[in-house]
Amino acid sequence: MAPKDTSLALAMVSLVVYFRWNWVGAIISDDDLGLEFLLELRKEMQRNSVCLAFVHIIVEDKILLQKNANMYYNEITMSSAKVVIIYGDKDSYLQFNLRLYKLAYIQRIWVTTRQWDWITQNDRFLIDSFYGTFTFLNHHHELSGFNTFIKTAVPFKYNGIHLSKLSWLYFNCSLSSFGCKNLKNCSMRTRLHWLFKHYFEISVSGTGYVLYNTVHAVAHALHKMLLQEVNIWPKNSVKSLEFDSWQMVHFLKNIQFINPVGDQMNMNQKENRVVEYNIHYNMDFVPNVALKVKVGKFSKHLPRGQQLYMSEEMKEWNIGLRQIPSSICNMPCSPGFRKSSQPGKAVCCFDCTPCPENEISNMTDTNHCVKCSDDQYANPGGIHCLKKVVTFLSYEDPLGMSLACLALCFSILTAFVLGVFLKHKDTPTVKANNRALSYVLLISLIFCFLCSLLFIGQPNTATCIMQQMIFAVVFTVAASAVLAKTVTVVLAFKLTNPSIRMRWLLVSGAPNFIIPICTMIQMILCGIWLGTYPPFVEADVYAEKGHILIVCNIGSIFVFYCVLGYLGFIAIGSFTAAFLARNLPDTFNEAKFLTFSMLVFCSVWVTFLPVYHSTKGKAMVAVEVFCILASSAGLLLCIFAPKCFIILLRPERNSFQKFRNVHCKIENTL
Repeated sequence: MAPKDTSLALAMVSLVVYFRWNWVGAIISDDDLGLEFLLELRKEMQRNSVCLAFVHIIVEDKILLQKNANMYYNEITMSSAKVVIIYGDKDSYLQFNLRLYKLAYIQRIWVTTRQWDWITQNDRFLIDSFYGTFTFLNHHHELSGFNTFIKTAVPFKYNGIHLSKLSWLYFNCSLSSFGCKNLKNCSMRTRLHWLFKHYFEISVSGTGYVLYNTVHAVAHALHKMLLQEVNIWPKNSVKSLEFDSWQMVHFLKNIQFINPVGDQMNMNQKENRVVEYNIHYNMDFVPNVALKVKVGKFSKHLPRGQQLYMSEEMKEWNIGLRQIPSSICNMPCSPGFRKSSQPGKAVCCFDCTPCPENEISNMTDTNHCVKCSDDQYANPGGIHCLKKVVTFLSYEDPLGMSLACLALCFSILTAFVLGVFLKHKDTPTVKANNRALSYVLLISLIFCFLCSLLFIGQPNTATCIMQQMIFAVVFTVAASAVLAKTVTVVLAFKLTNPSIRMRWLLVSGAPNFIIPICTMIQMILCGIWLGTYPPFVEADVYAEKGHILIVCNIGSIFVFYCVLGYLGFIAIGSFTAAFLARNLPDTFNEAKFLTFSMLVFCSVWVTFLPVYHSTKGKAMVAVEVFCILASSAGLLLCIFAPKCFIILLRPERNSFQKFRNVHCKIENTL
């Protein structure tokens, strides 16, 4: 006769969510109502990310219950769930199970229904708790006239009704304070005095209210059936009205009425559509004395999310009195961490995993970390996104300042060497080294050192283009000048009996045309580079954590490697030619110096490629600048340091009288 109530599970889960519990237990009676409630409870918990730590289904089998008692006890005591939902008939074995927990002093927050409020054991309420009990009352009904009836009723007028006996049975009331060992020894006056000494709720709820409506439904159905029978009954019939009880079923299924409380009743309604629960909080202070306070209300007909109302004042009062414990599987994940599920366990049990790099979480128990935008980065704790600092290899940076000083020092040193050669241009040492090629090589080395300054400072489109183009051209000039010097030396010493044409090429200075030809080819490659995919300014947000690195993107990687490859081809050609002429007379070791200088040059740039691609940020730019300086310095020192040593420190060796025939041969040839 009772309509299906699917709202109790929703109401209880709403309370659990309100207190941010996600790990609760359940004790259910093994009957249709209990299993139906458990099914609804699981559905609502799944929707709200709440998990069941354990479920105890109390069967109506005493032997089986005793067999599982230890398992149930261990499970409830070992579980971290501090909240337990109770649903079932108080006259079932569920009450026996709770009495065992009572004896073991298991303290939990109980969430249950009205019928468990006043069951006592050993002068203590059955489900009292240090932390309190939340009770759901299904629409607390005050029945009209019931209060007056209870207070004025004379038990002898009602056969089978004994008010004091009912109170003693249902509330385990003790009459010892009145000197009565049992009910038989108490006078009716004493019993009634005990019964009305204390105020208690004169109301019905739950099953009592269903029975109340059932009686009214039967009365209405009987009345309707009798009216129908009267209308068709013969007026002069001497027989009384007779009918079978099964004939009332049709009327009961379709009966609708408003009960004395004012609620609309429809016995054909499968589900209770308008459901309201008053939520009470019970907390015991001394044995058998508890404080019961209404703390909230649940209304199913309100929109989802607004169905539960809790009094914040009562919550604050209770927290100030006794702290309500948390009921969770494990501690919440603090900001900077995210929840990571544990294989084979409920979703409420998880591990806390630090957020990945450049991701944050600024809330507790978050499932996902949020990635910072490209212009931001995560702080070390992974809680906030901080603004990235724009950076580049600047002159204020110690690394940039050091490289700039090296470039200026080497360029000044190269200019000094050029000055020395110009001043001593008529000496045998300078003349024997082909003055024109030496001047070209020294001037190109000055620009090689100075072009490294283009890589330092904040890049822009102009500097990005100039970096690569000037670097490619001036290094091509330097390498081709070394190649021309090498070819000149090889021709001078290897052609013992040269033909007239070869001698004419050597005397006319044909090797000097190597420089413009090689440079022109490199300039054509640079033109193709500019016309297809030139270098440009790029903001690299991933190179360095916390920084936005402003760098020059080389543009076309293919053309860039073609330029480097062509430069390497010239360098290898110079090295090969110098290596073949390494066994010149000991008094003239120019070929050896050229060989060693090109060995240093090639070694630097071969090492540059893997190092360049393995570095990031400002270090990548610094590696390129260092390679420019190192290779240029190698050419300068290996080729010109010995000559300057002779010119400045050993002038006696810089004379025609000291030169052997081989020196004269070079001088006459050049």
